[in-house]
Amino acid sequence: MSLLKNFATVGGATMASRLLGFVRDTLLAAAVGTGPVADAFVVAFRLPNLFRRLFAEGAFNSAFIPLFGRAVEEEGGDAARRFAGEIGAGLLFCLLVLTALAQVFMPAAVWALAPGFVGDALKYDLTVLMSRIAFPYLVFMSMLAFIGGILNTYQRFAAAAFAPVMLNVVMSLVLGGVILSGIEDPYSLGVILTVGVTVAGVVQLSVVLWDLKRLGFRIPIYRPRYTKSAKRLLALGVPGVIAGGVTQINVAVGQVIASLQDGANALLYYADRLYQLPLGVIGIAIGVVLLPSLTRQLRAGHEDQYQRSLNNALEFSLVLTLPSAVALAVVPHEIVSVLFERGRFDALATEGTAAALAAFAFGLPAFVLNKVFSPGYFAREDTKTPMWFAGIGMAVNVALSIAFFPFLQHVGIALATTVAGWVNTGLLVIVLWRRGHFTPDLTVLRKLALILIASALMGVVIHFAAIGLAPWISGTNLLIRVAGLAALVATGMIVFGVFAQLSGGSNLVAHFRALKRRNT
Repeated sequence: MSLLKNFATVGGATMASRLLGFVRDTLLAAAVGTGPVADAFVVAFRLPNLFRRLFAEGAFNSAFIPLFGRAVEEEGGDAARRFAGEIGAGLLFCLLVLTALAQVFMPAAVWALAPGFVGDALKYDLTVLMSRIAFPYLVFMSMLAFIGGILNTYQRFAAAAFAPVMLNVVMSLVLGGVILSGIEDPYSLGVILTVGVTVAGVVQLSVVLWDLKRLGFRIPIYRPRYTKSAKRLLALGVPGVIAGGVTQINVAVGQVIASLQDGANALLYYADRLYQLPLGVIGIAIGVVLLPSLTRQLRAGHEDQYQRSLNNALEFSLVLTLPSAVALAVVPHEIVSVLFERGRFDALATEGTAAALAAFAFGLPAFVLNKVFSPGYFAREDTKTPMWFAGIGMAVNVALSIAFFPFLQHVGIALATTVAGWVNTGLLVIVLWRRGHFTPDLTVLRKLALILIASALMGVVIHFAAIGLAPWISGTNLLIRVAGLAALVATGMIVFGVFAQLSGGSNLVAHFRALKRRNT
């Protein structure tokens, strides 16, 4: 299957997950509002996801996939199964120990994450209970990341990509049942919601286990041992954990600074939700597909294929990212107004969110390119260099947030994030190029210049189109406003597609045809 088709598979699954996530959030708001159960659920759900982001996804996969890919290419199937069995046993043992400790020390963990809950006995006790129920979700998600890494190495991306969709499906069904039943007791609501999270974890893990069975890959069962393979994985994984911790520090610092302005955290949250949609769909797809592909090509000694894959990923990512970034920067007000402006979300909130969204938009290409070039390091079992660059990016982000905030307030925080993103990505590209691990294809660079011009022309067109559609977009009828925004989006897509196709920036017709046929 082609690299483009793999990107489309993972990207489509991520898009479905994000859209269903909006449905889940809508049902959650209807079921529990903003009361103590909602506050407790947010903390209870955030706790396992915090550990998942730190350990399971980025850190584990960036270390596991290159080592597993080496075993597959250099030592064969039996060695790969033995390696998977050793790592799986150690991972499961560590997860069970961590879960047991979390059950014991959960009151302290809740106090650290939500110290404001301590003064409300009901909310604090409810959060501790819900967190204990939800924490095993970490076990299922971490094992999903482990099995997903195996499947991805064998170029099977669909199951691991669609598994997150099941979280939102299960939780939507649970929340729908809660709404229909009319349950109001806080403890009953809390238990039902968090049991739903754990059940969703089981369902998600079952999806990838089923695909692993279809692959015919059997993981042997061993007792946990600190083997040579485990030592190597730990050495590669620790920098990833540190880099993940840097990201969480970035988020925390931004929240602390934003708390100095009333409503700033909410404005940044809504802007983040919007720019994360293209970032999640494009960036996650590239990160998931590219690393196992580069690893296998390097282990097989196919340097030319490695360079081609990296350049193709660069082209595919920016063909989608540049027009998205321009659109978010040119018409943020129209997007935010239609999607959010109703009820207590007034025109002032729209202005604040739109300004932050525009600032984030300029960093969108950098955030996606980070997903393109980081695998170039991970595939060579180098996780330390990206860790150092992430640390430099954090320092830039904190310094600029502090410097910009007195003048630009919450928009300064978004702008600092954008500048830090470009610094991090610039370092990744320059060092990869200087080491000879990335050779830019001149044809790809020419196409990217044309794509940039096509995106800019699209931006001019949708700017004037937004003025023409203003009576629709700014009206009072929601359906008409949505139709106006849809017309604006369609105009942008058509204009960009025509410019890109005619200029030779990207043969979109050929890409579309490639997605419709299986590459043999």
